[in-house]
Amino acid sequence: MKYIYTVLLCLFLAVTNIQADNLTQPFSLVPCPVSLVPGTGNFHFSAKTSFAVENEGQAEQVRQFTELLTRAGGFTPRIKVDSRKGDVCLVTDATLKSEAYKLEITIKKITIRASDLQGFYYALQSIRQLLPSAIESEQVTENVDWTVPALTITDQPRFGYRGLLVDVARFFSPKENLLRIIDCMAMLKLNKLHLHLVDDNGWRIEIKKYPLLTEIGSCRVDRPGKTFPERRNPRQGEPTVEKGFYTQDEIREIVRYAQERHIEVIPEIEMPAHSNAALAAYPLLSCPVVDKFIGVLPGLGGNHADVIFCAGNDSVFTFLQDILDEVLELFPSKYIHLGGDEARKTHWEECPLCQTRMKAESLENTEELQGYFMARVARYVQNKGREVIGWDELTNARIPEGSIILGWQGYGQAALKAAELGHRFIMTPARILYLIRYQGPQWFEPITYFGNNTLKDVYDYEPVQKDWTPQAASLLMGVQACMWTEFCNSPADVDYLLFPRLSALAEVAWTKPARKNWASYLKAMDHFNEHLAAKGIVYARSMYNIQQTVTPKEGRLQVELDCIRPDVQVRYTMDGSVPTAQSPLYTKPLMLTEAKTIKAATFAGNEQLGQMLELPVIWNKATAKPVKSAGTGDLYMLTNGIRGSQKYTDLEWCSWMKSDTVTFTLDLKKPELVNKLTLGSITNYGMAVHKPAEIEVWISGDDKEYRKVGECSYTKNEIFREGVFREDIPFEIGTEARYVRVVARGAGDCPFTHVRPGQEARIYFDEIIIE
Repeated sequence: MKYIYTVLLCLFLAVTNIQADNLTQPFSLVPCPVSLVPGTGNFHFSAKTSFAVENEGQAEQVRQFTELLTRAGGFTPRIKVDSRKGDVCLVTDATLKSEAYKLEITIKKITIRASDLQGFYYALQSIRQLLPSAIESEQVTENVDWTVPALTITDQPRFGYRGLLVDVARFFSPKENLLRIIDCMAMLKLNKLHLHLVDDNGWRIEIKKYPLLTEIGSCRVDRPGKTFPERRNPRQGEPTVEKGFYTQDEIREIVRYAQERHIEVIPEIEMPAHSNAALAAYPLLSCPVVDKFIGVLPGLGGNHADVIFCAGNDSVFTFLQDILDEVLELFPSKYIHLGGDEARKTHWEECPLCQTRMKAESLENTEELQGYFMARVARYVQNKGREVIGWDELTNARIPEGSIILGWQGYGQAALKAAELGHRFIMTPARILYLIRYQGPQWFEPITYFGNNTLKDVYDYEPVQKDWTPQAASLLMGVQACMWTEFCNSPADVDYLLFPRLSALAEVAWTKPARKNWASYLKAMDHFNEHLAAKGIVYARSMYNIQQTVTPKEGRLQVELDCIRPDVQVRYTMDGSVPTAQSPLYTKPLMLTEAKTIKAATFAGNEQLGQMLELPVIWNKATAKPVKSAGTGDLYMLTNGIRGSQKYTDLEWCSWMKSDTVTFTLDLKKPELVNKLTLGSITNYGMAVHKPAEIEVWISGDDKEYRKVGECSYTKNEIFREGVFREDIPFEIGTEARYVRVVARGAGDCPFTHVRPGQEARIYFDEIIIE
């Protein structure tokens, strides 16, 4: 009876052309196609299967597909060139747009229609996803039914530019791992790989004319046990370690492999900044006023990051043109990325060569000098028949003619400045599409920078905003995710941060908003993740983890447990036991009036999916009491009973934009004996997070007259200790009060010996504890 119902339903859907993506189906695709109508039954691939193609170009697309069946299935279907008779037929349809395809699968035949090779290739990638995940195996897998469901798909991309940046400068991805990433991109119908080949931290491409670029620039000192922001700069003569680079033959192999998968590899040669690796090899190309050792930086670099190419030295332009000549020969890409971001012009301001250049070119300031620099190199590239892409700092001066802007700062707003001037642009907003950020509740994640860019954050991103002008929308080429690798120490680290968020980026790039559905996407992504696992990729399961939000509510604590996946159950305990599938089901916020340890995890049936959240909620006289501070936001994290982790961005720490003087007042709601006050603080040396220079505690009975009851101060050595650690700062009070005020005075700028010299030290507090 169930079978008959399913057949009738599928027939009804086919006749009425209802899109059935949201129904329970044994198949789904990432990215979501324009139209998918299920049929009846399955098509079976075997050694007897034949492909009929019109020409050799189509045959090459098919060979890539049949190679999968050869490796994993142990059989190779036949390919018949210049034939129209076969079990799988490729047919040119000039009415379809570039990259579009129509895929019709019945139990007896598959027909693929497209107007170009990209369309045929993407149709075959859809079939690949529909096959069992064992299709990704490198060896023959027994007892697999190599079938795909009958259906009809009509599909085409939303954007022409669907990109991923991989930073191989900070962490060098070996060729084999990069090729695997390219293959995964192809499955997701992404078509641009932006290779960030050079930076302060390494030069990763062989340049024949300048061998020192890799002999010196690909090596750097090791700083074992130190995260990227903590690493101190190299000292002259300090031994370095080879970190890797691609030979020109390897570059050709990477480019060829990507081309076969319709992915354009776009090289980036950074300039004028992020150039310490190049200048370590050829220091005379920096400004002559530079008076510090130039080495390849193992970390952020501090004030060494202001060592950049000299804009007044013509030899710099000769050097860059020579490099670009070799790069252009290696990369046949339409686009060349020239960087242009984060150029600190400290030395340009003092350099006689740069100042002479400014006078000769009638440039008013160093921003205009950078505009001159970028325009000069851009013209060279454009005269070679290529187009130029640059980061959105190019909008700070006159944008080089014809340049494409990659919008990254914040939500990418600077790119709209370029659009207003008629420039094309690509969106890669750091706040959403930088995959270096945490992808789930930070308690469970390896340490990295800043806040969260979860799977759902990426999926929900809509690049075209309602307030955009029609001109701006028409100039948007597409979107790109950026995989920066400061915190990666192995290829597995790169994979972990890339997947599965890259599939969400593919959905943004390919699928129109009206077709997106979070629940349907999750099912498709789960199936795609099986393909990743079969390829040996360990993808992140952060999407199954629980984010807590604990807020004071009228003297109680409200505990909310949230998972971005709506298709899981959250089970919890408060008796110290480990949650199981039989534990209480979380359905609404928990209300606490005393200390408790909540343990929770996500489940599907009897299977635990995410890691267990263990949440110790403390309780003291300050807990759930209001805290106010003039001119700042909600400070509920100071009294919500949750101690912050060693990740200062885990949403349990309070911070202030300016840390010269921080003041906040706790209302105990009634007079209480305050024996001891403890203030939780954190140090994250690499991120310039430090405890204050001074802290004072004041009390009052009426919130008008206050008297000081405690104070402490710290020396520079105590404040600017290296490392990442939490510290409780105690004050013995021993008196009654209703209002408790804390005044903290920041430590000022980090000293010149700091990894962030001259940057203001930030204060972070997580909890006021009153006993």
